[in-house]
Amino acid sequence: MTEHLFHDQLTLEETAEDLAKQAMKRGLISSFTIHFFSDSWVFYIPNEQSEPRTPEEAYLYLQKLLEF
Repeated sequence: MTEHLFHDQLTLEETAEDLAKQAMKRGLISSFTIHFFSDSWVFYIPNEQSEPRTPEEAYLYLQKLLEF
């Protein structure tokens, strides 16, 4: 997995979105939804808990998922 450097909130959010797309292509998740707000994005990734995730939580969850 490549190393990511985040310069701002938007870079983190966009990287989490890219990871979600990769996870879908690999069949690791069935779908994802992003709600866009003026100050942040909220990620919904179906799994056993299906709680909304912050961009940081989504990034960490997806990165771990893609490592396997």
